[in-house]
Amino acid sequence: MPRQPPAHIGARNRLLTALAARGGTRFFHYLEPVPLHQNVILYEQGDPIKHVYFPTTAVVSMISVMEDGASVEIASIGNEGVAGISVFLGVDLAVAKAVVQAPGEALRIDADLFKAESVPVGPLHTLLTQYTHALLTQISRSGACNSLHSAQKRFARWLLTMQDRARTNQFLFTQEFLSEMLGVRRPSVSFVMRKLQKAGLILYARKKITIIDRDGLQAVSCECYKILKEEYDRVFADAAK
Repeated sequence: MPRQPPAHIGARNRLLTALAARGGTRFFHYLEPVPLHQNVILYEQGDPIKHVYFPTTAVVSMISVMEDGASVEIASIGNEGVAGISVFLGVDLAVAKAVVQAPGEALRIDADLFKAESVPVGPLHTLLTQYTHALLTQISRSGACNSLHSAQKRFARWLLTMQDRARTNQFLFTQEFLSEMLGVRRPSVSFVMRKLQKAGLILYARKKITIIDRDGLQAVSCECYKILKEEYDRVFADAAK
């Protein structure tokens, strides 16, 4: 049964905010606020998707895992979107491992109900189509970025994206976790972090990363950060029209 939605339930997720602007608040009745704890796996690669998540303050990583156990992040999902979008495309199995990268809150909906609500008529379907294009752009760009850009550029881009989505300048991450996200060896992560810290851009102590100089990080980041940010901004600018 639909539940009475809390006031401003979608205000902290950009996709839901855009949906509300288009008169789609009926969908909010089916959303359930849930906490997402760091390192919790929402679904493994190939698992059935039982719930779809709209992060508000949490950030979820989509991680591609190889047969030998090697892995790399192919996309991150925060307050701009939705984890489990493949359900919208008619695929009920996870194409990648989904793990909570930064803890926080999300809004959850049953996958079958989500599928029923995203029929090809109405504002939700239109927004999900636009968002899917942006997410696919992120995934394809990630492949090129991981192959062509240095670990330092990619790490700077990753931190900037995290700050945008988690809305904080401090994060708790081990170097092992960061090496998995970036698809590089731990010594490479240590080298890059020391270099960025020496430049006064970040501070790393006791597993806590603090962004000190955002403008400086943007200067050393690859162009992928700006390109992807502009793509998501375009989606939501179009949604507001």
